[in-house]
Amino acid sequence: MTDAAALIADPAAALATLGEQARVRLGAAADTSPEMLRTLAADASVVVRAAVAMNVAAPMQADRMLAADRDERVRTLLARKLASLIPGVPMAQRSALAEHVLATLSELVADETIRVRSAIADIVKEMPQAPRELVLRLAYDSSVPVSEPVVRLSPLLSTEDLLTLLADAPATGTATAVARRPGLQEAVSDAIAASADTAAITELLANRSAAIREATLDALIARAAQHGEWHDPLVHRPTLSARAARALSEIVATQLLGALASRGDLDPEVTRDLQRRLQQRQAEAPAAEPTADVALARAEALQAQGKLDEATLLAAAQRAETRQATALLAVAAQVPVSVVERACTLRSAKGLVSLVWKAGFSVRCAGPLQVLLARLGPAQVLRANDSGGFPLTLDEMRWQLDFLQHIGR
Repeated sequence: MTDAAALIADPAAALATLGEQARVRLGAAADTSPEMLRTLAADASVVVRAAVAMNVAAPMQADRMLAADRDERVRTLLARKLASLIPGVPMAQRSALAEHVLATLSELVADETIRVRSAIADIVKEMPQAPRELVLRLAYDSSVPVSEPVVRLSPLLSTEDLLTLLADAPATGTATAVARRPGLQEAVSDAIAASADTAAITELLANRSAAIREATLDALIARAAQHGEWHDPLVHRPTLSARAARALSEIVATQLLGALASRGDLDPEVTRDLQRRLQQRQAEAPAAEPTADVALARAEALQAQGKLDEATLLAAAQRAETRQATALLAVAAQVPVSVVERACTLRSAKGLVSLVWKAGFSVRCAGPLQVLLARLGPAQVLRANDSGGFPLTLDEMRWQLDFLQHIGR
């Protein structure tokens, strides 16, 4: 009997005589018979089963077997294949293939392994043909790697869906993902702005395609004095009213005031007013930053007088006085200046947050210092947690401080 005839007559027995590479080739081939692929779906080799999982010609029974495969890598490959088939399958007609794809994906979207669920989310995140019920299940997944891409990009989520997600967030990053959506509607922006989620609000302000009502923007500017990380995206919003521009000019650092005064879309009178304020602030600023020794002496004097507080540190940060802010933080945290400088050199957001905590200041100081001292962008800044506290645990902050103090020895 020929090899081909043996394969047809008794696939299992014939396959047992083939090496793994040959079985992989059969599992991946589009012209392998359905009976053979069903047999290969139960192969002892994970590489062979993976080949069948990726094969679009695999019969439905093989897919159903592989959906319960013991290896998450096989299930992940199957999930990606089936999700990729959606655009070519007329889901509305409920054909046998459509029912199979939907039923198997519904099983896989409940898989206990995040890797499997996120594989589906990655494929369908921008897919208008995806089944809505599948997209909603992914959007409500408690794991951020699964829900985030769908919440951020899926065209199937309505304004009502987004508002419901914000009201009953399944994961800590849900609001941030919503805030990053392109073309965000005003109603959704209002809901984010009204929350206490500062990270989501920062992303909302940085989202230049998000529609934000003038009244909502005014309300955020009124809160922005306590949130230095909002200043840059506020100054660079696509449109600002004269009232908003003037309000921002009172709280932003000199560098951002310069950017505000340079906008070309403001009324000429407003622009002249901002330029006058900029010139006044520059005239009042010190001619040059103090030396490190002078900055340290000033910080120690303020500490001795009981005047080294958050307001003093934030004022130095607003004036972009790098050396003075470094010295103030070091004295308040009772560490050598070199420890703060080390955190800055490493661009360590965690290190600076930990130093702010050790200094006894609130987390609101951490954002401006990360931007000024470590020169971190908005996406890199560590912000307050959902309850407004420090984003690191006590043990994490103690470890960061110990690391910074010993790394230079």
